[in-house]
This record gives sequence, C-alpha cells and structure tokens, in this order.
Amino acid sequence: MRALNPRTWLNLARREIVPIAIFLGVALPLFAFMEIADEVGEGEARWFDESILLALRTADPADPIGPRWVETSVMDITTLGGFAVLALVTFMATGYLLVLKRWSDALTLLFATIGGTLISEGLKVGFNRPRPDLVAHVVETTSMSFPSGHAMLSAVTYLTLGALIARTQEKRWLRGYVLGGAILVTLLIGLTRVYLGVHWPTDVLAGWCLGAAWALLCWVAATWFANRISGMTSGQSRSSLAE
Repeated sequence: MRALNPRTWLNLARREIVPIAIFLGVALPLFAFMEIADEVGEGEARWFDESILLALRTADPADPIGPRWVETSVMDITTLGGFAVLALVTFMATGYLLVLKRWSDALTLLFATIGGTLISEGLKVGFNRPRPDLVAHVVETTSMSFPSGHAMLSAVTYLTLGALIARTQEKRWLRGYVLGGAILVTLLIGLTRVYLGVHWPTDVLAGWCLGAAWALLCWVAATWFANRISGMTSGQSRSSLAE
C-alpha cells in the first residue's frame, strides 16, 4: 500500500475537521441560547441578572459606576448596535459589494441581517420579557427585553461583514485582525446594554449566542453556494474546451 505524504494527510484532516468545527460552531451557541432561554423562562437566572446589574450601580440605582465621561462613551458605543446605524452599515456595504459585482456576498449580507432582524423581533414577542425594573434606564427603550436586539443584530452584521472582508485577505494576521475587530465591537455593544440598565445580562448572552450562530450559518451556506456555482462554471468551461 502506498504511503500518504504529509500534505495528503493534512488535506484529509481538513476535510474531517472543518465540517466538525462548523457544526460545533453553530450547534454550541444554539444549545447555549436554549439553555439560557430555559433558565430565564423558569426564573432561575434572576439572581445572576440582578447581581450584575446592581454591581454596575452605585448606592443610587439610577447612577452607573464610573465618571460621567465613561457613561457618555458607553452611550456613544451602544448606538453602533442601533437599528438605524446597522441598517446604514448594511446598505452601504451591500452597495459597495454590488459595485464590485460580488453578488453572492451582497445577498449573504442582506439575507443575514434581514433574517436576523425577523428572528430577533419574533423571539421578543414570543418571550415577552419586560425590561429590567431593578435600576433606572440611562437611555429610552420601547421593545421587549429577550433576547437583546443590539447584541444579536450587531453580532449578525459585524461578524458577517468581518467574515466577508477576511475572506478577501491573503495574510492570516490580517484575517485575524478583521475578525477580532468584529468580535470586539460586538462584545462592547452588548456590554453597554447591561451598563445602561436596559437589558438583563442573560438577554445579552442569548443575543450573542443566537447572533453568532446565525451569522456562521449564513456564511457557511453562502460559501457552499459560491463553491457550487464555481464548480458548475468550471465544469461547463472544461466541457466547452473539450468540444
């Protein structure tokens, strides 16, 4: 039997590891979301939520810890996860991708963000969890609390954009920098919602989990579709040359 060289072994390992990693990347956040939702529904996460919210307040429940400039900065950061900002980022990025004729990337971004919005709003109505009443809200809110729309939709938008941009970079450190930046922005936005007192911590954790899972699922589906189209195009080209 002919021995396989190291490169062949590496290719075989990638074929096995990558699908498993993708499955775990989608399944684990979804499982975490379901566990959080179950804890919230049974009221067992109340102590966790309350302890963190109170830890971010002074003796006055209406006064977040830290100097005034910290509160102002947090209010600025939280707007990055607002509907208007995310919609603007999405449409600007989609227009840019369309100009470059990257049709599949533009469709992926639109599908991910619009689908994520519908999922988020549907779950808010379904769970119907009120906003925190333990501390004062620093900013005004109107919708239900679970899951956090800012946390989920910022994860969907920025992680999808990060993945699309990283795919165009040849250097590994550049891909890591882009994805790291997308993750950092997503985490900061979620943390601001708890600091401002407008979300329970479990709302944000659930939003992160569901948003990350949805973004990865959309990216995998888009990659598979693009490879499928590329393979069909390559097959047709070879057939034409053969004729």
